[in-house]
Amino acid sequence: MKHHHWENLLALGLCLLFMAAQSNAQRKGGMMMLVERGKALVQFGGCNDCHSPKVMTPEGPAVDTTKPLSGSPSSMSIPELPQNVLGPGKWGAVTSNDMTVWAGPWGVSFTANLTPDKNTGMGNWTEAMFIKAMRTGKHMGEGRMILPPMPWEGVRTLKDDDLKAIFAYLRTLRPVNNPVHDPIPPAQPMMEKQ
Repeated sequence: MKHHHWENLLALGLCLLFMAAQSNAQRKGGMMMLVERGKALVQFGGCNDCHSPKVMTPEGPAVDTTKPLSGSPSSMSIPELPQNVLGPGKWGAVTSNDMTVWAGPWGVSFTANLTPDKNTGMGNWTEAMFIKAMRTGKHMGEGRMILPPMPWEGVRTLKDDDLKAIFAYLRTLRPVNNPVHDPIPPAQPMMEKQ
C-alpha cells in the first residue's frame, strides 16, 4: 500500500510540475504575442521617424539600427534656427536632418529616449505611467506637456491593450544611454504681428 502511495504522490507531483511548465509557456507565448503586437504598432505608427537617430545614406537619412528609439542624440549640436521662417503665412515647423529635433510655435522639442535605460530613457517608467502619459499628454503622466510633433492626441485613442503592447515592446529594446536635451521655450510668441 505504501508503495502505491508514493507512486500517487510522484504522479501528482509530476502532473503539477507539467501544469506549471505549461502555464509558464502559455504566459511566455502570450507575452511574445503582446511584444509582437507592440512592435507592429510602433512600426505602423512611425515612431522611428522621430524617435530614432539617423545615418545618412545615398537615399537620405535611415534609422541608425544600433540606437533605435533612443531619441534625439545628446551629442548632436543644435543648428541655429533661421530667422523669419516660422509664423503666420510661413512654415509651421522645421526639423533637424534626422527629424529628432523640431522647432515651432512651442519652442524647440527633442524626441524622447524610449529605450529602457534607467538613467536617460523609460527604464523607471511603469506601464501605468506610460498609459497615463499617452492619455494626458503629460511627461511621465503628470509632468510638463508632451510637445509636438508627438501625436499623443491620436495615440490617446488607442485601447489600453494596444498601449500595454507598445510599452511591452519598448521594454525589450536594448537600453541606450542618451540624455536627451530639455525642451527650449519659444523666444517670443510666433503669432505676434509682423
